[in-house]
Amino acid sequence: MSKLTDVPKRILIGRALRSDRLGETLLPKRIALPVFASDPLSSVAYAPGEVLLVLSIAGVSAYHFSPWIAVAVVVLMFTVVASYRQNVHAYPSGGGDYEVANTNLGPKAGLTVASALLVDYVLTVAVSISSGVENLGSAIHFVVEHKVMCAIGIIVLLTLMNLRGVKESGKLFAIPTYVFVAGVFIMIAWGAYRGIVVGDTMHAPTSDFEIKPEHQGLAGFALVFLLLRAFSSGCAALTGVEAISNGVPAFRKPKSKNAATTLALMGGLAVTMFCGIIGLAMATDVKMAENPAKDLLHNGVAVGAEYVQDPVISQVAAAVFGDGTFFFVLLAAATALVLFLAANTAYNGFPLLGSILAQDRYLPRQLHTRGDRLAFSNGIVLLAGAAILLVWIYEADSTRLIQLYIVGVFVSFTLSQIGMVRHWNRHLRTERDPVARRRMIRSRAINTFGAFFTGLVLVVVLATKFTHGAWVALLGMVIFYGTMTAIRKHYDRVSEEIAADEGPSDDSVRPSRVHSIVLVSKVHKPTLRALAFAKLTRSDRLEALSVSVDPAETKALKDEWERRGINVPLKILDSPYREITRPIIDYVKGLRRESPRDAISIYIPEYVVGHWYEHFLHNQSALRLKGRLLFTPGVMVTSVPYQLQSSELAKERAKKRQEWNAPGAVRRGPVDRRPKEPNNKR
Repeated sequence: MSKLTDVPKRILIGRALRSDRLGETLLPKRIALPVFASDPLSSVAYAPGEVLLVLSIAGVSAYHFSPWIAVAVVVLMFTVVASYRQNVHAYPSGGGDYEVANTNLGPKAGLTVASALLVDYVLTVAVSISSGVENLGSAIHFVVEHKVMCAIGIIVLLTLMNLRGVKESGKLFAIPTYVFVAGVFIMIAWGAYRGIVVGDTMHAPTSDFEIKPEHQGLAGFALVFLLLRAFSSGCAALTGVEAISNGVPAFRKPKSKNAATTLALMGGLAVTMFCGIIGLAMATDVKMAENPAKDLLHNGVAVGAEYVQDPVISQVAAAVFGDGTFFFVLLAAATALVLFLAANTAYNGFPLLGSILAQDRYLPRQLHTRGDRLAFSNGIVLLAGAAILLVWIYEADSTRLIQLYIVGVFVSFTLSQIGMVRHWNRHLRTERDPVARRRMIRSRAINTFGAFFTGLVLVVVLATKFTHGAWVALLGMVIFYGTMTAIRKHYDRVSEEIAADEGPSDDSVRPSRVHSIVLVSKVHKPTLRALAFAKLTRSDRLEALSVSVDPAETKALKDEWERRGINVPLKILDSPYREITRPIIDYVKGLRRESPRDAISIYIPEYVVGHWYEHFLHNQSALRLKGRLLFTPGVMVTSVPYQLQSSELAKERAKKRQEWNAPGAVRRGPVDRRPKEPNNKR
């Protein structure tokens, strides 16, 4: 079975890597940028569209607010990037927001941040993949018609790529990410050249459409609320910024410096692309609506349910390059691909954070260890499963999913920045060097402004998105928080329970006697082997035990026992209800009550088979019995294996597979150095 599963595993994820090769998987900046920043870079493909979708509620007249919303998003982006540059220098160990909050604000704040990040990472995969499917669907209608299955298939493919290791997946992701960034910059430059220098009039495919406003003539508080909601949707461009601070250990040395440089580069690229797409959308007269079937009008008539609303970036590319041109197709393909790969930010952040939380005993310990390819395989698989569930529930609809988004991001942003302020306050109390103090005061000012701004945005996001689906993200955070708290309490309770006492205890005192029991059904080779092994242990008392289910079989067993003269007492337990497990358990418990200081050792003969289907035909009673005996104190269970012929044949087959070499796999040396065959010709 191990060979059967190992071959496809090696084909899919590659050969296992030794632990001492971990250093080879560290990332240079050129690979770290697409690995950790693909989410914020790719979010410019849907964040401008989300701004316009919200503004469309008030009609086309509200679109003129979009540049001011873009300015607010830019200021927020620069604030967050500047704040996180302080984080990566102060906490380079990879804990990121969780470590900052846990160290400076306490375990509860740290756990809140961890819950928010875990929810956000799952949503990052779901939103990125769903948005990528929708972008690809603008060119390939089959994809949008079966977008749930396509999205799930892409998540599975992305999971396999990440299971191959961080560095390998980074190389695969670098090319499409850089092609996307270059394509967007070419589009912005060419659009600016056509519009400003040449004076061309560019029209988006929806430029001659009209929008039927849901609320005409909004003013006062209603307009402010709409603008705040549009701003909160545009803040989707900031998702994934925290991943770099969580992934500092994956960078090459100097780790903090490289991470800070990557952060600055990512912020500059994301801001430029976001503003450029918003500007081109205004120049080309893009129209978007939350409910396009009813609210988008063409020649005064609703476009209907058959109409597929293309993303803003696709409409802008069609206006700038021309629909169906080479650059349009290239950018559409790169956009779809980079949105798929944007989920890689979560594939690096979620498993790493899960490993740290497992080390702190908030998650199962299996998440702490690295897999064959030195990636945190269990965390990768867990993330994929949660994202698939979310995609299936929300039918891969990015507009519905994005309402759940960014709540967790700004919870972690805010608590992290508050934690950094306390970090600098603590260090300033002991630091006496004037130069170091000035640097700390400057860093504290940056983090203070970051905490204020991100906290304000968090309030806006909660107020504007709560009824639109943000409550689901909050519920997910509460579930994660409760689950991790319960896991930590369990581990603490177990650690306290199994801690070795300083002095003598019942667990260290030698049992007064050992009572050995060999379970017997028939007199055959497995039984005789178990009896021989039990005799070898030289216990104080040894007996064979059988359960009488069929009187004829029981009589045959007694007769055979006497005929062979086996010098071990045979005890038969009656079972009027034809049960096997319960009479044995009751008998063992009775022995424990009579002599609590005695240890009872039970030997169970078991068959070792060579085919998977044979497991269903043997050892079922033994498995049930062992499961029950595990809960009985003072009882040790020993399996005495007997290898059937099929297991020996399986062993031979495995040996032949190990010795077999594929054609050409063995180098035989140059032809002229091979030993010559004797010439028998005369």
